[in-house]
Amino acid sequence: MKLSVVVPCYNEEQNIPLILTRFAQVVDRDDVEVILVDNGSTDHSAQVLTELLPEYPFARTVKVEVNQGYGYGILQGLKECRGEYIGWTHADMQTDPADILRALAIIEAQNGLVFVKGRRKGRPLFDVFFTTGMSLFETCYLREKLYDINAQPNLFPKVFFDAWDNPPHDFSLDLYALYMARRRRLKVIRFPVLFPERIYGESKWNTGLKAKWRFIKRTIAFSINLKKNGNI
Repeated sequence: MKLSVVVPCYNEEQNIPLILTRFAQVVDRDDVEVILVDNGSTDHSAQVLTELLPEYPFARTVKVEVNQGYGYGILQGLKECRGEYIGWTHADMQTDPADILRALAIIEAQNGLVFVKGRRKGRPLFDVFFTTGMSLFETCYLREKLYDINAQPNLFPKVFFDAWDNPPHDFSLDLYALYMARRRRLKVIRFPVLFPERIYGESKWNTGLKAKWRFIKRTIAFSINLKKNGNI
């Protein structure tokens, strides 16, 4: 297996058929697998996965009984990956599954360890302002070039993941992965991806100013922990 990509699904019953259909349109090779993690969903996501997965031989699922965070679901999926390269993207269709194949092409054109990550285009101005502020803080505080940290997809060698130590279980996982790639001197390659509005459902965290403030506080707390624990 060349590539395993994890797609965390928390209450994404309407988007799961769309993402499977889109993956079927763009995956034209038999060495790519898609692992959809039912991350403790309380809607009909589990039923939709059971009904649809037999139609998509490239896909399988991992079940998390109780949601323990965005990062936790992704980590459970990454542990089940069989690919030489692994990574994740979102189930909300704001990142086109075709971007996974674009990222894989970048990886296959490189020699050595490489971390490939999207760079979002087409976002609302306020979200760009928010992301820029967080990027500046993380870059200055952690002393590594860190920007558009939550962009998707993320792809990297499985051996890089195998060396992770106590990764976070929340939305800080994106920061942890990019930071560790920088610290371990992987070649980091960013490529532009369109980031349209969601078709169905709503963001699990980006629901207004209060949610953004909670996100800021959690991220800063994690960054302080990361620095304190000797990773600098």
